[in-house]
Amino acid sequence: MLALLACAQLIIALDATILFVALPSIGEQLAFSAQQLQWVISAYSVAFGGCLLLGGRCADLLGRRRMYRIGQTLFALASLAGGCTDSPLLLVLARAVQGVGAAMLFPATLALINTHFAEGPPRTRALAIWSAASAAGLALGALLGGVLTQWFGWEAVFLVNVPLAAACAWGAGRWIAADAARESGRRFDLPGAICVTAGGCLLVLGFIQGPEWGWQSPGLIVAFVLALLLLAAFIHIERTTTDPLMHLDLLRQRSLWLAMLITAVFMSSYGVQYYFLAIYYQRVYGFSVLQTGLAFLPATLFCTVGIALAERLLARFGARSSLIIGLLAGAAGIAWQTTGLVRVDSYTSLLPAILLLSLGQGITWTSMWVCAGQGVPAAQQGVASGMASTVQQIGGALGLAVLVSLANAASDSVDGMDRALWCSALVALAGAGLAIALPGRRAKGSSCQCLGTDG
Repeated sequence: MLALLACAQLIIALDATILFVALPSIGEQLAFSAQQLQWVISAYSVAFGGCLLLGGRCADLLGRRRMYRIGQTLFALASLAGGCTDSPLLLVLARAVQGVGAAMLFPATLALINTHFAEGPPRTRALAIWSAASAAGLALGALLGGVLTQWFGWEAVFLVNVPLAAACAWGAGRWIAADAARESGRRFDLPGAICVTAGGCLLVLGFIQGPEWGWQSPGLIVAFVLALLLLAAFIHIERTTTDPLMHLDLLRQRSLWLAMLITAVFMSSYGVQYYFLAIYYQRVYGFSVLQTGLAFLPATLFCTVGIALAERLLARFGARSSLIIGLLAGAAGIAWQTTGLVRVDSYTSLLPAILLLSLGQGITWTSMWVCAGQGVPAAQQGVASGMASTVQQIGGALGLAVLVSLANAASDSVDGMDRALWCSALVALAGAGLAIALPGRRAKGSSCQCLGTDG
């Protein structure tokens, strides 16, 4: 069961990076314009970020195993369609369906871990294995994307998902425990689902398109206004309906909403490193696409070590201290790396900074998901996971948009990148400040009982 849950995260992480290398070939063979090509990436991000809360509700109401299988099946079918089409429009639609599949899959996977593994060392071990699969997926994506595109063409980066996702969907029927009988009288809250999904998609779309459209463009302003109106309508619906999509009482749990903010910080600091470093390696060091993918392998190894270290830190010190350690290590590593990008001429000279940054990344990733799931009732684990991952996606889109704009505002590209990365270090430092506000290890009556204490 845990292997299947880890494979789900491997697929999601793999797809986050595998396509970057293939974009030039896709643009050339399918005659994408420069503006259309970015939608091969954005369609996935918009659908994924906008549908996560809906996916979490589906997992809680319709069954976690059922939504796991539906998510994997959608992912496999969308990947098959993407690898077989020669139409730009159909390719973008396939990417959007991949995003919907991932949004169904991610909350169900995290909820299955939080409900089938007891809070404490068993759940921490499960989350560490799940996190290691994510780190492996991010690194393998960049490397595998280069190899598949060079040897078999861009279609292979889609088709490689098909057998893996299909096998996981089949295996879930054998090795994931059957869902409990659905509670009678529960409603799906369709008006709330429509409002939050449409509002979330528009919000993510606005942050992604802001740098290209211009932050004062009429289209962007309309998107943000509609998003805010839809999300306000969602809050009103949740307050008045008898069976809400999202119980607003969850936001009273300090550990959950602080963990949600920390997931946004994580993507706005650690998450932007892949984007800027990939550009730097190719423009300054002159790396090929394949060399760039290989350059990220040490970071993945160190991140995996950080994930293993997080398990021990969580057991000994609890979630708050582990998050503080991870975020402070990340802030120091990003700052050290940023200084090195300007002052050193070789990739190997950057490795000590990358080591520290990646250790902090692994510690933070595992610890923030441990904290997000603690104290949440089993019946609401899917929605809680969807809430945290939705904020993570919005934080990543906003952080990348702001930092890219900041980098592009400088006359020199290296100076602009330097400025953006310093800001990401400050964001990680601010995240450590948020972690200080989390309930402590021995806090009584708090909603976040730290590891090693009674539930």
